[in-house]
Amino acid sequence: MQNLRVNKRRNRVRQSAGDRVFDVISISLLLLFAVIVAYPLIYVVSASFSSTDAVIAGEVWLYPVGPNVEAYKAVLDNASILTGYKNAFIYTGGATLLTLLMTILCGFTLSRKDFFGRNIFSGLILFTMFFSGGLIPTYLLIRDLGMLNTIWPLILPNSVWPWFVILARTYMSNSIPEELYESASLDGCSVYGMLWYITLPLSGAILAVVALYCAVGNWNSYFDAFIYLSKPELYPLQVVLRNILILNSMDIGRVADLRNMATRQGMTNLLKYAIIVVSSAPLLILYPFVQKHFVKGVMIGSVKG
Repeated sequence: MQNLRVNKRRNRVRQSAGDRVFDVISISLLLLFAVIVAYPLIYVVSASFSSTDAVIAGEVWLYPVGPNVEAYKAVLDNASILTGYKNAFIYTGGATLLTLLMTILCGFTLSRKDFFGRNIFSGLILFTMFFSGGLIPTYLLIRDLGMLNTIWPLILPNSVWPWFVILARTYMSNSIPEELYESASLDGCSVYGMLWYITLPLSGAILAVVALYCAVGNWNSYFDAFIYLSKPELYPLQVVLRNILILNSMDIGRVADLRNMATRQGMTNLLKYAIIVVSSAPLLILYPFVQKHFVKGVMIGSVKG
């Protein structure tokens, strides 16, 4: 045991004074950045569980003051929020699944070296990253297709993301050996069989990254719904949240002890904090399951050889 400790000490790399100073400064800055990022989250969660009087008086800092769940009861009792939650899940789930399908099909096709014209199609996809039709032509197209006030403007236009297609193509070209496809072809496997039995099982990392980015983007998006939807029953959660945060359209008159404007404003702020927590919870729950794929996914194509 003593020899093992001696070997460990010998194998340690001795740091100079400059290295130690650098480590101290780096750790201090990282701790500072962590506090800057974490404190607003802690404050929002604490404020959402605090009393109205404590929020008005500014007594909430790191932990709930006068703990209660009145704000969450008001949120869950509001029909528009529950409807927005349901719509957000439908739009996000539908757009994410369709994006994964289109990404895997386009990426697999463009990664095949024997696909005729793949450079032309890759250039066309890359072209759309820099130039688009614009808001007004897109709106006129959606209107002429009869998709206003339906779920389709929030799902179909977001089904193909050029960056995801390029990411998937690069991953499949660099990470899946061509010999696997050649062996499968010699055994009589079709192109669809190669996609199903080779590409999909080996593309879990990139699909997880695409799914998370797509889900976050669609979950947080409100502009498309704001443009293409005018029926409140079709609003996603983010539009409902926008109405609460900006227009203060939520009905809080049912709360019995709101007798003055200050208390009403305090309850409005309390509801805002609760809404932020409720709307962010699904993404916070999803993130740990795909976090391990992030490093591998974002490093695609960075090292070749």
